[in-house]
Amino acid sequence: MPRTDPDVSTLEELGSLKGLLEHRVRLAICVLLSRHDAMSFSRLKQVLEEKDGSLGTHLRKLEDAGYLGIQKSFRNRRPVTWYQLTDSGRTQLKEHIANLTRLIGRTG
Repeated sequence: MPRTDPDVSTLEELGSLKGLLEHRVRLAICVLLSRHDAMSFSRLKQVLEEKDGSLGTHLRKLEDAGYLGIQKSFRNRRPVTWYQLTDSGRTQLKEHIANLTRLIGRTG
């Protein structure tokens, strides 16, 4: 098989992917929140089938990067944490998906 040099534009597109969204759980969180106004920690845990610690770590990374906003409330005297995608998070998700789409389009 002949050796070829890598396509520079493909390498640039790989570099443009949002590292934070390369993990499947963080990407899934953002996709879910892009379709809902807000979701509670317990609902995200249930849908994603993640353990508390793992989910909490991913949510914290997204929050620290400004992708998520949180709101704490009480339901039946129990604390509930709600997560929503920020405008910045929505923009970053759209850019990441657009870059993935372009990259995948080059594979054919």
